[in-house]
Amino acid sequence: MLVSAIHSCAIKFHEVAASVVDLLLESIPELNTVAATEIITFIKQVVEKFPDLRSTIIARLLQSLKFFKSGKVFRGALWIIGEYSNDEKDIQSAWKAIRSNIGKVPILSNETRSEGDDKNATEEASKSGGAPSAGPKILADGTYATESALEQVPLTTKSSSSLSSSKNPLRTLILEGDYHLAVVLSSTLVKLILRLSTLTTKTGLINALKAEAMLIMVSILRATSNKGRKSISDDPLERIAADIKILAEDKELDAKLAKDAFLEDTKQAFKEQLNKQASEARAKELEALHDTAEQVDDAIVFRQLTNKDQLVAEEAVKNELALVEEGSGSDIASNKEDLSSRLKKITQLTGFTDPVYAEAYVKANQYDVTLDVMLVNQTTETLRNLSVEFATLGDLKVVEKPTTQNIGPYGFHRVQCTIKVTSADTGIIFGNIVYDGHHANDSTIIILSDVHVDNNDYVKPASCSEAQFRKMWNEFEWENKINVKSTIPSLKQYFDALLLGTNMKNLTPGAVIGEECRFLSANLYSRSAFGEDALANVCIERSVSGKIVGQVRIRAKTQGLALSFGDKVAAIARKTDKARITKV
Repeated sequence: MLVSAIHSCAIKFHEVAASVVDLLLESIPELNTVAATEIITFIKQVVEKFPDLRSTIIARLLQSLKFFKSGKVFRGALWIIGEYSNDEKDIQSAWKAIRSNIGKVPILSNETRSEGDDKNATEEASKSGGAPSAGPKILADGTYATESALEQVPLTTKSSSSLSSSKNPLRTLILEGDYHLAVVLSSTLVKLILRLSTLTTKTGLINALKAEAMLIMVSILRATSNKGRKSISDDPLERIAADIKILAEDKELDAKLAKDAFLEDTKQAFKEQLNKQASEARAKELEALHDTAEQVDDAIVFRQLTNKDQLVAEEAVKNELALVEEGSGSDIASNKEDLSSRLKKITQLTGFTDPVYAEAYVKANQYDVTLDVMLVNQTTETLRNLSVEFATLGDLKVVEKPTTQNIGPYGFHRVQCTIKVTSADTGIIFGNIVYDGHHANDSTIIILSDVHVDNNDYVKPASCSEAQFRKMWNEFEWENKINVKSTIPSLKQYFDALLLGTNMKNLTPGAVIGEECRFLSANLYSRSAFGEDALANVCIERSVSGKIVGQVRIRAKTQGLALSFGDKVAAIARKTDKARITKV
């Protein structure tokens, strides 16, 4: 919380930004991963917003690389170094710092050699340094004495690989399986070389750096493909191999495309992200100003000159209006509902041939559901002691039960039932109609259709920072992965239908794309009225056959919320495909 507060304050003042960066970088070794990642995010915004501080901040960041312990912090720092090292001096300093943090290359041969030396040293120590004798010893005067000594562990038994890991945390993290960090490292090396090629004409220096960078990348691939270690997955392997190919190619067209992709597009994407965050912050400020603004001709109220009874009355009126607005979920002026919206929420409970026809209008308030049930007696007899009984499944509770009534032939009757809602999970309401027969002991029961409470009435689109999204993504234990298969020809159409159907907000700038791209990846977020968070990650593509395939991963703190959102995602694909077939 302290780091976030410093971040929000220091980003507004150019004079203290550099000193705050120095202070926060000094405290990174003592902080956890979340706070350290927040510091790196702050440094990203500082170097983008204040160009005159870039050289100073990058120099200070290079000095702090050896103290980093987390892969996320390393990835953010390497991205900053690769994007904002703009002159030849900064590039050479960055290269030396990265090279010293990687350690000796090739990695595999050096690691194998160090392990062999470590094993030999342990064997020699075990042979030469046996347990000391604890038998009797003859002193100078002819008496006997017993000598004992504590067994000391030789220093050589400490592995040299552990010593090197303390000196080279970047190397250790890659060998332990952080291949995303290896990809960022290779991309950073490519960025530094491409930018240096635009600043200098020293062909020998550029070729030497290319050879060293390719040696590092190949060394990482060989070390991570070793049988004794965790093998590298396909995606990082392809990314690193592509970086090696970019450095090996000498064609002008390929070099121009690589420079545009590595030096311009990534920085432009980060600028768009910052601009979107700034526009959202300004929109919130304007909305808050609009809510709290007073009209020019409003009377000025001096509370010191108002008596106590009048103040109490004013506060009571304000509180009552606030409760009414909160309970209705909208402004008082917008409480009137049109007929079409009411018809969409009517659910048929019985059949047309049943003795009693019933239908319910389902109205969701903020924390409860009201069932307005209309009953129609379709017989020529009076139905005595007719009652409607409801029960629930899920986080629902029946608060108010309808009373018993007598309905005459072809008569109408309306009853209401209030059900309390405590979670945004999808709940089910079921019940029956019971009335007396011709004899006192006879009763007729009509089973009602189930009513499903839609959680979209309680879930609203919300926004959060990238750090908060990652933190919640790691903390939430329930995940629901849905495989997507749809015949919609456009990724944008499917993505819009997904946002509308799940009531989520897109957190990824630029994810809403046109028809020219065949891939889409975005993060979605929503928050319920009960404080429950729901996260989603969308990774889809348009295949060669024209179908949209991919996955939607949903994470939530409770199992019911994850399952209900998963059902919605699966239903969206079926609904859109059915609508398209009907249209055709």
